[in-house]
Amino acid sequence: MLRIENLKVRYGMIEAIKGISFEVNDGEIVTLIGANGAGKTTTMHAISGLLKPAEGHIYLDDVDLTKTPAYKIPGLGLAQVPEGRRVFAEQTVEENLILGAYSRKDKENFQADLNHVFELFPRLLERRKQPAGTLSGGEQQMLAMGRALMAKPKIMLMDEPSMGLSPLLVKEIFHIIEDINKQGTTVLLVEQNAKMALSIADRAYVLETGKITMQGTGAELAASEQVKKAYLGG
Repeated sequence: MLRIENLKVRYGMIEAIKGISFEVNDGEIVTLIGANGAGKTTTMHAISGLLKPAEGHIYLDDVDLTKTPAYKIPGLGLAQVPEGRRVFAEQTVEENLILGAYSRKDKENFQADLNHVFELFPRLLERRKQPAGTLSGGEQQMLAMGRALMAKPKIMLMDEPSMGLSPLLVKEIFHIIEDINKQGTTVLLVEQNAKMALSIADRAYVLETGKITMQGTGAELAASEQVKKAYLGG
């Protein structure tokens, strides 16, 4: 489904991503773990078209995203839940969700999908007329996820969904990610909470200073002494 080949991303003279290759297959949850500054968010931004790679290719099915304008990428079936949520603070919860469906052509299914998001996130239904900026951090994360779902993506990119949330809310968010995946959406997850990410991932990659240094199933990396020492507090 998603294939990254020899991706390089530069900020001026600094090479932030140094020729990485990986793939996400249809129906999987794949996670990228790594320390701050490893290049996880840069990789996500390159995939979604927010950064132009210096070299390499990114394929969604057979479409080369490096040759596709960023505004066209959601229409191909890829949606991103950005780091820091980035909800439209002055718009209501419902208006944020409507904006998520902006790129869709099948408007006849819009109401059913809106209802589905409210079933998945009952708190958003209770607050549908509230400005998004008045929501708690956890509710804003749910809104960012719901907004991405309204685009009817084949694959969702989630960047640090647990950031700043209480342990109880983190568990809830990860259960919802699993539910979204079981309902047919492929997930690429970037997450500093390596323990939680590996617990739900089919496969995982470790990113260190712009290079992939380890890969395997979620269970294999969770059991790795090297990963435990570096990322799991073992």
